[in-house]
Amino acid sequence: MAKKVVATLKKEGGGKNFAKIIKAVKSDKTGAYTFKEEMVPLDQVQSALKSNS
Repeated sequence: MAKKVVATLKKEGGGKNFAKIIKAVKSDKTGAYTFKEEMVPLDQVQSALKSNS
């Protein structure tokens, strides 16, 4: 049987205080879209979405 791997964020607040943001980023060179994923604290979600990187 295969084992299921579960990633956890075991800090003081646990993983409930983080959000996973997935952005679609268009390449200037090819015009294709790629996806950038990042984990940010809930209080920094809006600033992470406004950033252009």
